Amino acid sequence: MLGKQALTMCECLLFYERVFMKVVMEKVSAPDAEEAVIKAFDVTEEIRSAVELLENNRRSISVTDKETMDYGEVMMLGTDLIYYAESVDKKTFVYTKEKCFETRHRLYELEEILSSNFFRCSKSLIINIRKIKSVKSELNGRMVAELLNGEQIVISRNYVKDLKRKLGV
Repeated sequence: MLGKQALTMCECLLFYERVFMKVVMEKVSAPDAEEAVIKAFDVTEEIRSAVELLENNRRSISVTDKETMDYGEVMMLGTDLIYYAESVDKKTFVYTKEKCFETRHRLYELEEILSSNFFRCSKSLIINIRKIKSVKSELNGRMVAELLNGEQIVISRNYVKDLKRKLGV
């Protein structure tokens, strides 16, 4: 390496399905120099998920904030910031760590736009599984998911089996 100009290197091994994958991370000097290169023998579902996770930071949806924005003003919200989306009275709301936005998208449209990290947990709610802190089963067959921001979301019993499979529980 080149002394003071040397990039910080970090190597670690990931264990997945009894196969080790070497991961190399370099610190770069500018945001426009960031990139991810994946070298794989076979493009598996796990590799596709990793690519989707990396690409998810570039996706966004149009939302409005009734409290701070002028009528008709729209902003783009990165999908990685979304904790969950909810449909109430034919309106769709998107929740981040601290704010609530309204979107013109319907829940079924959001399911198509959002990555596989999002999961429908009831007829009126889609949740980002990467924002789940913990889950707890209830006696009536439902589950309660506590999100990283402290909010609790009820998982309808019709969707519990799929969530357990998705979380590997």
